[in-house]
Amino acid sequence: MASRASQYRAVQAASLDRRAEPRHPVHITRATARAHRAKASAAVLCEISTYGCRVVSPTKHPPGERLWLRLNDGLPLAATVIWCADGRIGCRFDEPLPRELMRKLIIAELA
Repeated sequence: MASRASQYRAVQAASLDRRAEPRHPVHITRATARAHRAKASAAVLCEISTYGCRVVSPTKHPPGERLWLRLNDGLPLAATVIWCADGRIGCRFDEPLPRELMRKLIIAELA
């Protein structure tokens, strides 16, 4: 039971974002997503962090599926689908992105 002293105390909302690294909003249209033994489909990179990204793609990819993501015509990056809803895909990279690549992708968005 709450005491009268705590009845009017301001309470802040719980933090739902428990990511280890901040996500950076980007809009990179030169991206593709390809599942194992499947044809690559066009995608748009919307958010990126060192450990994962959010991609918009017309192809559905179920959680747990392994993908190869190619961003700005670079080398393919291995990732695992964490969630997929309404044409958006949340992925976790197998290996953290190198700082140089993160910087290049974020700066490409600003240019």
